[in-house]
Amino acid sequence: MDSGSIAWVLASAALVLFMTPGLAFFYGGMDQSRNVLNMLMMNFYCLLIIPVLWAVVGYTLAQVPADNDFIGSFDNLFLEGIGVLDDNGGAIATISFLGMFAVITPALISGAVADRMKFSAWAIFVPLWSLLVYVPIFKWVYGGWLGQRGSIDFAGGTAIHVNAGIAALAAVLVLGKRRGWPNEVQPPHSMPLVMLGTGILWFGWFGFNAGSALGANGQAAQAFINTFLAAGTAGLAWVVVEWIRDGRPTNLGAASGIVAGLVAITPAAGFVSGMGPVWIGLVAGVICCYAVKLKFKAGFDDALDVVGVHFVGGLVGSLLTGLFANPDFFGGGFEEGLFYGGGLSLFGEQALANLAAIVWSFVVTYVIMVALKATIGVRVSEEAEVQGLDLAEHAETAYHGAA
Repeated sequence: MDSGSIAWVLASAALVLFMTPGLAFFYGGMDQSRNVLNMLMMNFYCLLIIPVLWAVVGYTLAQVPADNDFIGSFDNLFLEGIGVLDDNGGAIATISFLGMFAVITPALISGAVADRMKFSAWAIFVPLWSLLVYVPIFKWVYGGWLGQRGSIDFAGGTAIHVNAGIAALAAVLVLGKRRGWPNEVQPPHSMPLVMLGTGILWFGWFGFNAGSALGANGQAAQAFINTFLAAGTAGLAWVVVEWIRDGRPTNLGAASGIVAGLVAITPAAGFVSGMGPVWIGLVAGVICCYAVKLKFKAGFDDALDVVGVHFVGGLVGSLLTGLFANPDFFGGGFEEGLFYGGGLSLFGEQALANLAAIVWSFVVTYVIMVALKATIGVRVSEEAEVQGLDLAEHAETAYHGAA
């Protein structure tokens, strides 16, 4: 890795790090005022625990070659044997960059369990989930059996968004519904915070996607513009759908659509060209706009629409990659999508990879939550839920005089 590429990867790592506070603001604004600090803490806790976990054991199990295709080795435990002399620091830069992905992935789940999960349970859940769910799936997709079969995932549609989204569903099924849901659904307490968080996420996502080229090159440039186009298109599509369906456009719809587009283009960012990102953003914006309503019909309380945006958006983007992937544009390296003469082979591999991630993530997450429920408990008391988790869990309030 040359010095220019190292500089870009390090800058991208910083951008991805910035996304976790952005996610905290995005979720915090959507949450109720008496729970906003709890939501911020849930996200910032991921910034506290995951870097240590990643350096000690996460990276070596997620990426270091082993004798099998399912999990890495312990060769670089505690980052042993990794230096800066042989490759000009490229390995250290890459480990840092990938570590930021490891941070934000469990943080995505926090939006689903908002308003009722014990922080003590969350503190144990995050490292357990990271090691037992995130690390294996990351290995499978990037260098493991799924990647070797031919599935592609440029920046984490399957490994991050589908993974966290289906885990969120498993978590809320164990956790249960919020008090009064769905009859007492309250709107976001601060749309300015939501929009600020959206802007930070979009800004950071350029590092998320373009940085995944691991170099300052043409693929990074294409991933950059794909991220720009898909997010804008999806946001527009969501707003138009709700304007027609509900009679008015909303800031929340625009923000949700932007994030849905960012999620959907993530697996495809370095594999599609031309109007591919526009079509992916359009489809994701429309489908996710309707998907967030499914929780009311299905009866699961996904508080901040993690399933509808991240799971559905990631799945849509990953499957559409099987249609729009254009290897000729990038000089090869992966299979053609259906629209570029590749038939349904890549689409089938994308479907298999997501199915494997869905099954493993859902089952293991469910088991973790059930184990926590049976031991320390996962849900706050009804009194704490009414009082608000800011006071009950952290002895703080975000706003003076807040209920």
